[in-house]
Amino acid sequence: MRIVAATLLAAACLAGTPCAAAERDTERIAMVRTQIESRGVRDARVLEAMRAVERHRFVPDDLAGQAYADRPLPIGEGQTISQPYIVALMSELLGLSGDERVLEVGTGSGYQAAVLARLAREVFTVEIKPLLQARSARLLSSMGLRNVTASAGDGYYGVPAAAPFDAIMITAAVDHVPPPLLAQLVDGGKLVLPLGHPFFYQDLVVVTRTGSTYTVDNVLPVSFVPMTGAALEGGGGPPAPARP
Repeated sequence: MRIVAATLLAAACLAGTPCAAAERDTERIAMVRTQIESRGVRDARVLEAMRAVERHRFVPDDLAGQAYADRPLPIGEGQTISQPYIVALMSELLGLSGDERVLEVGTGSGYQAAVLARLAREVFTVEIKPLLQARSARLLSSMGLRNVTASAGDGYYGVPAAAPFDAIMITAAVDHVPPPLLAQLVDGGKLVLPLGHPFFYQDLVVVTRTGSTYTVDNVLPVSFVPMTGAALEGGGGPPAPARP
């Protein structure tokens, strides 16, 4: 496989394709094979989305050379872009077939939203930090992802105007499941989040709604940056509506 990848890279360079772009394509394919498939992610649609979305576009320019490494990377404002495996795993855990409406809480770099855009009919993504929100919204728009709506606001309260959602993903650590998000989840829907101490370790869990009850299934230990806003304040105060 490595020999084939190297041959393809050399052929692309000789054909006039910029070598840097061809090299990144090779790195991305290798990332999926060695970091994601090897750890048990099997959903073919998720794997294809991870091969297609160019992660180097979502990291700072000085870190582009590390974009396909097996680790999270800083993106500014105290936030990170998640490890590729975690992005793929959380996407797979939602169990998307392609016709769902999905809410992502914590846009960050926009990378997870771009992956979800290839897996769902509509994606609504909310970011509380204005600089990150503006940057990721511009990037997602420039990529022509017409099924993504990027909003600014406290994702703890979700996006009531667009609810209900077939699936919800929280990409920051919280020590409880936000009640407003549970209320915006359809019957049978899934909510994936890192649940636990915001400043220590958490468990990646899948919350499934069945009527008025919810089940929680632990997947594996993780470490995410904390969810800010109402999540750290105990959920108090009136909701701050998300805005485009």
